[in-house]
Amino acid sequence: MKNRYIYWLAPVALLTWASCKPKANPGAALPPTPVSLAEAKKADAVYYDQYQGTVVSVNTVELRSQVPGFVTAILFKDGDLVQKGKVLYEIDKRKYLAAYQQAQANVLSAQANLVKGQKDIDRYNMLLKNDAIARQTVDQATAAYETNKGDLAVAKAALASARTDLSFATITAPYTGRIGISQVRLGTQVSAGTTLMNTISAEHPIAVDVVVNEQDIPRFYKLQKSSTDTTFKLQLSDGVTTYSKPGKVLAIDRGVNSQTGTIKVRVQFANEDDVLKDGMSCVLKVLNDQSGNRVQIPYKSISEQMGEFFVFVSKDTTITDTTTKATSNVLIAKQHKVALGPRVGTNVVIMSGIEPGDKVITDGFQRLRDGGKITLADPSAPQAAPGQAAPPAGGQAKKEGK
Repeated sequence: MKNRYIYWLAPVALLTWASCKPKANPGAALPPTPVSLAEAKKADAVYYDQYQGTVVSVNTVELRSQVPGFVTAILFKDGDLVQKGKVLYEIDKRKYLAAYQQAQANVLSAQANLVKGQKDIDRYNMLLKNDAIARQTVDQATAAYETNKGDLAVAKAALASARTDLSFATITAPYTGRIGISQVRLGTQVSAGTTLMNTISAEHPIAVDVVVNEQDIPRFYKLQKSSTDTTFKLQLSDGVTTYSKPGKVLAIDRGVNSQTGTIKVRVQFANEDDVLKDGMSCVLKVLNDQSGNRVQIPYKSISEQMGEFFVFVSKDTTITDTTTKATSNVLIAKQHKVALGPRVGTNVVIMSGIEPGDKVITDGFQRLRDGGKITLADPSAPQAAPGQAAPPAGGQAKKEGK
């Protein structure tokens, strides 16, 4: 019996203890959330759109021999800046020189035959006047003369061909530019039109190719007609250095790629100091049309929800006590949806949703709801990390006892 008495007594004791526990007041107002504010201000915002680019030479040509043979001379140093017309390679020209000399001799022979034919015609015509020769002989001499004229034309054409082959045995720079590392060495046998010997590129001016969306085509056509020294900036591959020379739109490709919906744009830069190299990667910065005097707020005041951006703004409002009918002014937080522009340092440009003079909440908004009461935080009080509760005002948070 003693054990049964204890068994029934325990629930009664628990119910008595639970009934004595103080109940929470659901109607009690939540205390205002301490926050920090910053004023939205208009300021100059000069910002650039970025495009991944590749440095390309405006003029690049692959050097290939037009005649077969062995390389007998290399007359430059790899990587040199060569002037237009400078001799770069020589192919064994003995065969081509002999062919040229033979063609010259053929021309001289054809010219002699033509002179002989002309004299025969003159002599036969004189005899014909005195009826001392048959008319047929004169006609045959005239036909031979015309044949000699044709032979001379053929010989001159062969001479021109031989001269061209002989000139092809000497490879010169087509324009001033930087030559690469030679792909052939002395004694290498090259084939006509197939063996790549070297590549030469013009480095001043130079260009940057970027790929842009077709929606940007009107913008770049406009920039092609009119741009300033600040329209284009070039950030080099180290991510820090900005190229000092201004650029201009050199060309826009003929059509849009139907698979990607993009088009290639070429921007030209001066390159007297040989800073830019063909094939380098870079970032082309294009001045945004909307740069100017824009509303800016601290970037840390932005919150994102489902891909949309919001800002809490402090608003003064008046409330009336239902019991005493007394009125008082309080601060509440109103949530505004905003459209963001680019970041400018620690600030961000606001395209819409915020007006100059609005007081945006920069700290403490993680615990806010739309329309919630706020109070200005003590600047000397430590700030809570996002997602954590702020320490109690007037002192540090107490440690839990063991």
